[in-house]
Amino acid sequence: MSSPETLHRAAFRPHWGWWLVASQLAVALLWWRFGWPAGVPALLGSHACFVAAVFLPGGRLYAPVATRLAGAEPRVWLTIDDGPSDDTLAMLDLLDRHGARATFFLVGERAARRPELVREIVRRGHGIGNHSHTHPQRWFWALGPRRMAAEIGQAQRTLRDIAGQAPRWYRSVVGMTNPWVAAPLCRHGLVRVAWSARGFDGVACDPRTAVARIVRDLRPGAIVLLHEGIARGHNLAVLEGVLRALDERGLAAVLPRA
Repeated sequence: MSSPETLHRAAFRPHWGWWLVASQLAVALLWWRFGWPAGVPALLGSHACFVAAVFLPGGRLYAPVATRLAGAEPRVWLTIDDGPSDDTLAMLDLLDRHGARATFFLVGERAARRPELVREIVRRGHGIGNHSHTHPQRWFWALGPRRMAAEIGQAQRTLRDIAGQAPRWYRSVVGMTNPWVAAPLCRHGLVRVAWSARGFDGVACDPRTAVARIVRDLRPGAIVLLHEGIARGHNLAVLEGVLRALDERGLAAVLPRA
């Protein structure tokens, strides 16, 4: 994973604007030289690249992103999204029993309703991250600059006031991003975090299948995506299965240095 300082500098001046200008100049040149049979496909292709980058969790076009821990040491980073919730205390107990650490990416308005759980996460030695203030998963990708800044900034202030420390890590809702993410990340000193192993436990699933998907991608440096608070109640079983798999493979669940 790149150092936080490098990520912050890159996020302050994202390069997507230059790529947009360059791509459209190339399209215009093709259209002028070869006509619409070449120009139309080039135009559609160039726009598709910018749209696809919105929905790729590991895409770096609009803002840098961490997808792995650096080095080859036998360690992974467990990340748990969407809390705090009724699952939080039980998850903390599971982590304690396995001597594991995790970062909880919290939704600001949920944290405001259950501040005692946020403080308990920190008290037990785990990390907290920013996962937006209202979790608008259906239209997060389309937020404009003011609403994006509000989602990130309000969550940051809420979590700081509750925990006594400002998060250093940020995860986009459903992993999506757009051209307006980088500026608030820089303003609040946040590093965008994606993942390299996931089980799709944020929706209806068989816990054993979800664990198997994660285990398939478990290796040193992996960033594991988990969820809490899903109404179907399988998140605890998934976490327990992942923790057992880590123990069997000699992998430690650690917190990265901020």
